[in-house]
Amino acid sequence: MHSWLHDIRYGVRTLLHAPGLCVLAILALALGIGANTTIFSWINSTLLNPVPGSTHPRELVSMTRGGTVETPFPFSYPDYADLRDQNKSFSGLTAYSIYSLTLTGTGRPERIWGSLVSANYFDVLGIKPILGRTFVPEEEQKTGGAPFVVISYRFWQVHFGASSSVIGRTININQHPYTIVGVTPPLFQGSQTGLRSELWIPVAMQQQVVTESDIFHDRAESWLILMGRLKPGQNRQQAQEDLNILMRRLSTQYPDAHHGHDTITVYPLWRAPFGANAYLYVLLPMLMAIAGIVLLLACANVANLLLVRSLGRRREIAIRLSLGASRWRLVRQLLLESMLLALMGGVVAMLITTWTAGTFLKFLPPAGIPISMNIEADRTVMLAAFVISLVTGLIFGILPALRASRLAPLPVLKEESSSASGGLHKARLAGILAAGQISLSLLLLICAGLFIRSFRNAQQADPGFNAGHVLLASYTLLPSGYSSAAGLEFDRQLLAKLQAIPEVQSATLASWVPLGFTSSSATVKIEGYTPQLNESMDIDDAVVSPGYLHTMQIPLVAGREFTLEDHRKSQPVAVVNQAMAARYWPHQDPLGKRIYTYGQWFSVIGVARNSNYDDLEESPKPFLYTPLFQEYRSSTIVHVRVAGDPLAFAPTLEKTIHELNADLPVFDVDTLESRVQVASTTERIAGTFVGAFGLLALVLAAIGIYGVISYGTRQRTHEIGIRMALGAQRFNILRLVLRNAVTLTLSGVLIGLALSFVFTRFAQSLLFGVSTTDAFTFVTVTVLLCAVALLACYVPARRATRVDPIIALRYE
Repeated sequence: MHSWLHDIRYGVRTLLHAPGLCVLAILALALGIGANTTIFSWINSTLLNPVPGSTHPRELVSMTRGGTVETPFPFSYPDYADLRDQNKSFSGLTAYSIYSLTLTGTGRPERIWGSLVSANYFDVLGIKPILGRTFVPEEEQKTGGAPFVVISYRFWQVHFGASSSVIGRTININQHPYTIVGVTPPLFQGSQTGLRSELWIPVAMQQQVVTESDIFHDRAESWLILMGRLKPGQNRQQAQEDLNILMRRLSTQYPDAHHGHDTITVYPLWRAPFGANAYLYVLLPMLMAIAGIVLLLACANVANLLLVRSLGRRREIAIRLSLGASRWRLVRQLLLESMLLALMGGVVAMLITTWTAGTFLKFLPPAGIPISMNIEADRTVMLAAFVISLVTGLIFGILPALRASRLAPLPVLKEESSSASGGLHKARLAGILAAGQISLSLLLLICAGLFIRSFRNAQQADPGFNAGHVLLASYTLLPSGYSSAAGLEFDRQLLAKLQAIPEVQSATLASWVPLGFTSSSATVKIEGYTPQLNESMDIDDAVVSPGYLHTMQIPLVAGREFTLEDHRKSQPVAVVNQAMAARYWPHQDPLGKRIYTYGQWFSVIGVARNSNYDDLEESPKPFLYTPLFQEYRSSTIVHVRVAGDPLAFAPTLEKTIHELNADLPVFDVDTLESRVQVASTTERIAGTFVGAFGLLALVLAAIGIYGVISYGTRQRTHEIGIRMALGAQRFNILRLVLRNAVTLTLSGVLIGLALSFVFTRFAQSLLFGVSTTDAFTFVTVTVLLCAVALLACYVPARRATRVDPIIALRYE
């Protein structure tokens, strides 16, 4: 133990004698380690802990019908009840869905988000309330018979000041009284990663939350998401087979209520298809891999610094060896110094991570949904930083330590010219490390170039509508006590008032915003069309008011769009897009064709141009528009196209709504441009971080090759002196040094290009409008890296031309 303490003290003193090297090494390591701990903090808070506060999250799984998310809410309550009661693979199966609600009775009505959940929801997740209780099975039996609510810790703090007497108190939600029965722990915010619920209500209260009609007992109405906890000894594959047997039985038993897939896919919670992890499980591991490459570059950089430093410590090492020090003792000492550097870099990295961990949400634009992620540098992240630091110290320290310990003491102590041989071996190793840095830097720079081009393409893509100069604002009428007739009248009056304002070019109402994380679908029946076996008849749809296509500037290909004459007493009508017309009526005129949905037949009166609805890269898919004044929706989004800045019109829009109802909450006031930026969130995050990592790699590569050439020219000082004494000109010396630099750079570039062709194809799913072998990116980045590398080599090469031959010859 005493010898270890002695080595630590000696290592600290040695490092303090080279402050410049220490600062460079610690900075490089801090950036490399910090990049990894930042991304790991995001992974830890999302993929590794998808439902904060739950017990044994690895046992939890999510599921959907088919192999993809066919609908936002794939299951009906009767199907859920049968799957829950008849399966053999789960210790518990629960159901939930998330909705916007209106809190009244506390002053001005407030919009909040809450979840309808089955009675066993908290038991399946393993969530124990800090106050009161959760739900009991009896509260799921009778529709409308369970006016109870469990509130979140945050809601309890904000609205009740953390009062312990909150249990038994009543709050009004959607103008219905609910009794508070429990408070959840601070960490728990719901079961969809990235979405925050403020309260939870039993599914039996569906009519007070979702719609006035009773869908609780309707097997054809899908409005729930399912999660389950696997029994001990069961795996996902066994559970999936179990559920598929049950689902096929239900599809056979109730054929009219089941269209499309009769299979169920079970997912681990870290890549569940609902919530933020549906996007993050691809993005974050990719960023972690790239951050790992940055760390390898930092290791190579520091290893080169240590090799250069070992040149100045040759006599010290030779003396220690000649006095009897073992090779292992020298290796231990040098590795210990490397570990000290790595740990100091790790400390700085942790300071960086405490700030960068919380930056993730800054990349998410407003989306009209309760996005929330509790990302922080917790104990797990700190432990990861410590482990990464130790491993890093071993990686960059082992080769320089082994090389230095092989020194032959006698030639060094005699200072004979032959002593250069050890240096040449080190120069060779430094050259290999520098070539590796260049190759990895090129890989990162090419990835950065691809993602930056992808983001630019996503920003400039034509989604099929014009998002410019459009202001959005949302309101919901059901919680304020409006019947469907009163709600329709409110909508008519609002549209008339808006269209009378001079600044307004056009105004409309809709149930959704395209490319904004929200979606809706309807089960349809096409007159004269026979679905194939297991063909889904769920079609994405939107309920819109007259003027929607005009306001969004979506061209009509045929027919007309809706007018005020399309109301409940007139013939039900619909507008379809080109993809729907081509799928169900190929080579026919779609006008006049009939579609059955929402309990009635709609006649097609128009065909709109295809747009992007859920994703910028989606293939054209069928889409259905139905008129708001025939198929009423209480939750509505106002779309107003104005001539100038849409945000400047926001006060006027809110004032106009409040002229009709001063107490109606107006929320999510934002521009359409801002909302559709959600579609390019993945490209934005990837482009930003991969671009930053690429620039960091470029700097590290430049420093690395500069160090190698400086080290090499220092080793060849005697040779350069002889050449100049024999008449060599400065240009010849410059060419000699740069020739080695060019050889080193080209070898690294060739390896980097090969790596790039192999590894960039794994990022194809994250790229938009650009190939993984994009020639422009490859050529531009290669030229840039070569230019920077040669510039870094020029400084030591120019210094070599200024060597004084007399001093250089005296050096030996």
